[in-house]
Amino acid sequence: MAESVSRSEVRGGGLSGAGSAHLRRRGRDYVIALYAALRAIRLYPAEHTAVQKTLGELTQLGEEILESERELDLRISGEFLFLNSTRLRLDLTNYASIGYWLRLCKASGVGSIRVYSGAMMRDWLVFLSMLDETSEDSPYERLGALSDHLVRTNIRNIEVVAPIEEDDSEFSEEAKKAAMRTYNQSVAVTKEVINSVRMGRTPSIRKIKRVVQGIVDQILNEETSLIGLTAIRDYDEYTFTHSVNVCIFAVALGRRLGLTKIQLFDLGLSALMHDVGKSRVPLGFLHKTEELSEEEWQRIAAHPWLGVLALFQLRGQQEDVSYRAMTVAYEHHMRVDLSGYPKPLRPRSMSMASRIVAVVDGYDAATTRRVYQTTPYPPSSVLQEMRDNPKRGLDQIVVKAFINLLGIYPVGTLVVLDSFELAIVYAANPRHNMLSRPIVKIVSDAQGNMLHPAPEADLAQTHASGDYPRTIIKTADPERYGINVGDYFV
Repeated sequence: MAESVSRSEVRGGGLSGAGSAHLRRRGRDYVIALYAALRAIRLYPAEHTAVQKTLGELTQLGEEILESERELDLRISGEFLFLNSTRLRLDLTNYASIGYWLRLCKASGVGSIRVYSGAMMRDWLVFLSMLDETSEDSPYERLGALSDHLVRTNIRNIEVVAPIEEDDSEFSEEAKKAAMRTYNQSVAVTKEVINSVRMGRTPSIRKIKRVVQGIVDQILNEETSLIGLTAIRDYDEYTFTHSVNVCIFAVALGRRLGLTKIQLFDLGLSALMHDVGKSRVPLGFLHKTEELSEEEWQRIAAHPWLGVLALFQLRGQQEDVSYRAMTVAYEHHMRVDLSGYPKPLRPRSMSMASRIVAVVDGYDAATTRRVYQTTPYPPSSVLQEMRDNPKRGLDQIVVKAFINLLGIYPVGTLVVLDSFELAIVYAANPRHNMLSRPIVKIVSDAQGNMLHPAPEADLAQTHASGDYPRTIIKTADPERYGINVGDYFV
């Protein structure tokens, strides 16, 4: 079957028609069965009924797929998972299991798992147990050890294969274009909403919902491109791009924290509207470059409860605004110890949505150039401050999850390598033990010559000797080198 499928069909997500839809369903069930078996093995001894049951279901489902398809090849390509030549789609029932399987295989250097008829429950027990082991070895070393272990334990019907080096430029370009459309549309609609509220008109909540749904779908399918666009940080459109960036970060962070798709949508809507109260603050105060007077500061500090009033009015007109959005608008500057603003009238605890938005809002604001902050702080320094300074009043569990999402060097950070090259962080490394070795784009060579296009490099990749060809020495200011970070994400 694989030989008869064209590259365009693979790129498009598999063959069209009932056969493709059927295989997607089987693939979804198969990945969920793998995930269930992994969890059972981790939690219980091998003889436990939960382990035996999940391994039996996995083995049976694999034989059924082999009988109907004549092959079973679970393959990774970028951020996507394919069963044979059909791309598996993310949805509410499987995005956690697919995401976990992708991370596990990448950390183990596995590009494809081929299963042949006759694979037994014992084979899966041995294979999954080793695959899920914690290791400091490189993916290359782990793949070699895994292959050797399969041979030593006489497992012949499960085969692991290294990732295939193929040209994914067309596929990546499509993902980038989709992310850019989502981002631009989100900024345009946010601008329309904020300006409508400022002018006393009623914005379309349906448009806002479509925007948030687009962001959620994009994050669930391929988050790297959309998170990368938050590095654009348009100075002139800060009010609107900030709200969109906060929405993107919040949804991506909520996904890492295990929220459901419905919860992600509700969180995204709340995040997009968190600063709507600023539409009722005079523009002169928001754009003032000099130090604010006490009266001006109080007017700006009133935007949380002004946001509640604006959202409550919208709810009265369209009944499509959740109370959670009002809560987030009110609480996002309150801090977990309630030392922020507005001051609560009685004891309360910030909602989880507010805690998430507070973290991502503070990060995006601190790393963006604005009229009164002409020199933004380096992203890595902001994360360190959020983690180490208790006076920030942020939920430390949420902060740690955010650092795991972005990595020690967040997307958009300019770094200097020990090879004397300059690079921009393009994505966090999917291996959690490699947060200090992100995926980067090399923007200049060792002699200082700018590179166009900028080649991509995974700093976690090693030579056969185990040495790293590139390591980050320090971060740097892009303006010092005349580099516009946003150019490398469009």
